[in-house]
Amino acid sequence: MPPVVGGGLAGSELRSRRCGPQTATVVGPDKTADPAARSLKRPAWGSRHFEAAGRWALLALVTLLSFATRFHRLDQPPHVCWDETHFGKMGSYYINRTFFFDVHPPLGKMLIGLAGYLSGYDGTFLFQKPGDKYEHHNYMGMRGFCAFLGSLLVPFAYLTVWELSKSLPAALLTAALLTFDTGCLTLSQYILLDPILMFFIMAAMLSTVKYNSCANRPFSAPWWFWLSLTGINLAGALGVKFVGLFIILQVGWNTISDLWHLFGDLSLSMVTVGKHLAARVLCLIVLPLTLYTATYAVHFTVLNKSGPGDGFFSSAFQSRLSGNNLHNASIPEHLAYGSVITVKNLRMAIGYLHSHRHLYPEGIGARQQQVTTYLHKDYNNLWIIKKHNTNADPLDPSFPVEFVRHGDIIRLEHKETSRNLHSHYHEAPLTRKHYQVTGYGINGTGDSNDFWRIEVVNRKFGNRIKVLRSRIRLIHLVTGCVLGSSGKVLPKWGWEQLEVTCTPYLKETLNSIWNVEDHINPKLPNISLEVLQPSFPEVLLESHMVMIRGNSGLKPKDNEFTSKPWHWPINYQGLRFSGINDTDFRVYLLGNPVVWWLNLLSIALYLLLGSAIAIAVQRGARLPAEVEGLSQVLLRGGGQLLLGWALHYFPFFLMGRILYFHHYFPAMLFSSMLTGILWDTLLRLWAWSLASSSLARGLYVVGNLGLLLGTAYSFYLFHPLAYGMVGPLAQDPQSPMAGLRWLESWDF
Repeated sequence: MPPVVGGGLAGSELRSRRCGPQTATVVGPDKTADPAARSLKRPAWGSRHFEAAGRWALLALVTLLSFATRFHRLDQPPHVCWDETHFGKMGSYYINRTFFFDVHPPLGKMLIGLAGYLSGYDGTFLFQKPGDKYEHHNYMGMRGFCAFLGSLLVPFAYLTVWELSKSLPAALLTAALLTFDTGCLTLSQYILLDPILMFFIMAAMLSTVKYNSCANRPFSAPWWFWLSLTGINLAGALGVKFVGLFIILQVGWNTISDLWHLFGDLSLSMVTVGKHLAARVLCLIVLPLTLYTATYAVHFTVLNKSGPGDGFFSSAFQSRLSGNNLHNASIPEHLAYGSVITVKNLRMAIGYLHSHRHLYPEGIGARQQQVTTYLHKDYNNLWIIKKHNTNADPLDPSFPVEFVRHGDIIRLEHKETSRNLHSHYHEAPLTRKHYQVTGYGINGTGDSNDFWRIEVVNRKFGNRIKVLRSRIRLIHLVTGCVLGSSGKVLPKWGWEQLEVTCTPYLKETLNSIWNVEDHINPKLPNISLEVLQPSFPEVLLESHMVMIRGNSGLKPKDNEFTSKPWHWPINYQGLRFSGINDTDFRVYLLGNPVVWWLNLLSIALYLLLGSAIAIAVQRGARLPAEVEGLSQVLLRGGGQLLLGWALHYFPFFLMGRILYFHHYFPAMLFSSMLTGILWDTLLRLWAWSLASSSLARGLYVVGNLGLLLGTAYSFYLFHPLAYGMVGPLAQDPQSPMAGLRWLESWDF
């Protein structure tokens, strides 16, 4: 019988795992007369205890190497790089307790802010743009926190592959692939959400396989520990980015398969199956949802001061923020002529009716003053409400107070420019069959196209209009269209604000419903707005609606660099983190091409080999025990990793939002683990096919060393991309990257 290289997990052993670390043996006929071949079945170190010690020593080694590579030159460059602009600034907002809006859940930014606070950062750096020098500000705590979590990805992957394959070479190869990947290294060294997200994804995957290894000891302390930890990590992944949904889907599929298997085990009573179901509901649904909700409770408690995110949310939401003009404010309750007001669209993340002195460009409808919606508080959001047929000043002390009522014909005069809100039959700039809305007239004097009928939804004619609470529509008197916002982002000539149109389609939608928020009228008494503050469930629901809309609105801007999902696995093009010329400190996010192309090849080989084995088994082929054991590892362990890769990659093809290269890195973690298991299996099968045990062992060792050394050498070649370069560009023969532009699309 051909020899087998030791350390693999055989089929019968896979079906009878013990909870916790174990030494793998090959189960099968043990009648070979070749002592050398028999010796290959035993661990190379001679005893299980010695093997376990070696396994933990290797874990310590790869962990140390991971931390060394991630923390090397962590302080370079000492200026803002790429998205540190956003996430460093958001960490500062937490330290200053200033409310902001982001399209991602809050946990990652909260942890960055906490790391900064604990390390002595005072939250005063502005993070205005990439290239801004940190100078005396302490940024190392936030970078160090991200590097710490990024460093843990390597030991997590090592342990995950060990649990799935019981093969030290497979675990070691996986650790090397991630340690020596320049892309993972780069993402781990900056103030970003990516290392935090990947930490929770890998922790959830490790917890899942550890909990699976305790399947023969259900309801034991280790079983509960790993099951609960899986739920905690799922909450963490989702709390950083909505991409965490993908690892939730993977764990969910694993759980459903597990429960289906238990349901088919007739030795278990239905009560026991019910207990298994209840445990998973408790640990994988109730616990994660509770923790996820708790992060928002902390988020809203900490961020209690008015900030740049106010305008994305409703007036009622803003009333809870200290420093907002609606917080514990007193304003007139009913709208009157002469009042200075802001008008806010009820649809989330649309903002305030806004105008400014810039005109629509030539060829875009009438060349009149632009009217848009704007998400932030601004003087250009202020309008004066006037009667349609007079320019008399309603605030003149000699004029009696006259309230605006449902059904009145009004004009809205822009306070800063004195032009009236106006519409006509010219087409809107972006939305076909809608009419253009402009600012028109001089000092409030215009024409009949400035007249609007104000209506309160579900109210009768003559009723007064209440500030904040009345839901109003503005009907254009001449054309009969309704004022609304399409939510489309205008080009640069419109300052990338949102389009306002007048729609002839009178169907009632949130896009065409508004409320009056700010209200200034010295002739009217004020009322308190405390009664408007929403409950926590209302705040939680509104924040998710705003985030979902914000994500869907992330479209590429003019001349902005983006990438497509098919670019990512082939490492088609990287992403510039810092610097553009030979005098700058240049950092370029690019995966180690040897690692990435090996991963891509491994996925293809896995599909071919896995399909061949599955077809052979289905057709009743009898595999040797050694091959059967390796096949079980490949199909079961590798199958979980392939599923993880697919779930973290293919959904991006369905997304309409802007995408970047870094979105692929969670999937890359799974493909690297799959590569470790696949090549270990291929080398074992190759060794098994040889007649000579000494040759088999030699080729197996040489094959593994070749992969490890090749990966390390490619890291040596490409490491300047991650650690930074100054001096000649890649085209210059003196550059450290000379000759390494293997693809023309690499623009380092």
